[in-house]
Amino acid sequence: MFYIPLLKFSKESCKFCTLLTLGFALWTLLFIAPAFAQDQGQPPSTQQQSPNKAPAPPEAGGPGNDVGPYAIPKKKDEPPPPPPEKPKKIEGMPDYSIQVNVPLVNVDISVITKNGQFVPGLKKENFKILEDGVPQQISNFGQHEAPITAVLLVEFASTNYWYLSDALNASYTFASGLKKDDWVAVESYDMRTYILVDFTQDKRAILGALGTLRIPGFSETNLFDALYDTLDRVDRIEGRKYIILVSSGRDTFSKINLDQTLKKVKATPNVTIYAISIGRALREMADARGMVGPIMSTDFLQADNQMNTFAKMTGGKAYFPRFTGELPEDFRDIASNIRNQYDLAYHPTNPKLDGTYRKLKVELVAPDGGPLKIRDQKGKDVKYEIIAREGYTAKHQVE
Repeated sequence: MFYIPLLKFSKESCKFCTLLTLGFALWTLLFIAPAFAQDQGQPPSTQQQSPNKAPAPPEAGGPGNDVGPYAIPKKKDEPPPPPPEKPKKIEGMPDYSIQVNVPLVNVDISVITKNGQFVPGLKKENFKILEDGVPQQISNFGQHEAPITAVLLVEFASTNYWYLSDALNASYTFASGLKKDDWVAVESYDMRTYILVDFTQDKRAILGALGTLRIPGFSETNLFDALYDTLDRVDRIEGRKYIILVSSGRDTFSKINLDQTLKKVKATPNVTIYAISIGRALREMADARGMVGPIMSTDFLQADNQMNTFAKMTGGKAYFPRFTGELPEDFRDIASNIRNQYDLAYHPTNPKLDGTYRKLKVELVAPDGGPLKIRDQKGKDVKYEIIAREGYTAKHQVE
């Protein structure tokens, strides 16, 4: 066992030790370090260059000392390229540029037989488009079967059990036929419009939204307000959109009138409305028993006319099923129409951006210019129907 004795130093002793240490270090640098360097054969302040490293060529362009040839080579002295010649300016002609915006009108067309079957195999030469009676030159043409982007707009008000039952049956039938790539939003309306679920590809979320429709609220059916609001929302979405309107067609308390709604339908591009009427069986049963007076009958006729107008103006179709068993066939017809369409586009001969409404008419023509005849497998002529929007509103250019 060893013990190191602890020495106590005074303040003057510590200063003496520090001076002694500094003096020894100075003596080492002045006398011992130069002698050690001479014994090794090298100068104390320079580094010996490796004999295997070749000297850098003058073309390297770098410094010639011991840094090495890691330098960018010198660029050859070449004259700069001559500047491009400016176009000659004609005297008296002002400086200006011309920019032309050529509008493009897209038209989706469905050609179906009287049985609701889609007619495939048509070519670009078989279509003729008239805008305000003037033939147009088709620039783009194609046929597609693509996923859909749709809004299911359901009337759910405290009116009658038959109406509620038909609305739910129609909505569930539509939801059951959706595919995994379809984008669908669900809205209901009575006095107000309610977004039950925003655009989603989850069928369970859509069915869950329909499951919330159990107890109706108000008895008012504000169809015009609901349709106007839905059109305003889908107008911000790019591409082709569809509105599946499940409604009686009656409007009772909307702030917006029919004329404003029709103007909104005309002004909203790339939207097709398919209407499904509800309460048809109740109306016919009441009419057969003499319970429908002239005023109520006129109200029902106006409701049906509104549903037809919304659909035809946008290139859609209105359905008036009397029984629940007709709904699957109606929605299969809708799916066939919206999933199988011909896409046509043209540059209108009237390029004015004046915000006017222009009527469209689509015809099928044969190679000789006459009406196109479609025959079945037995060679019999088949009647067909062309479904396309009735017109569009040109853009309005703000000065």
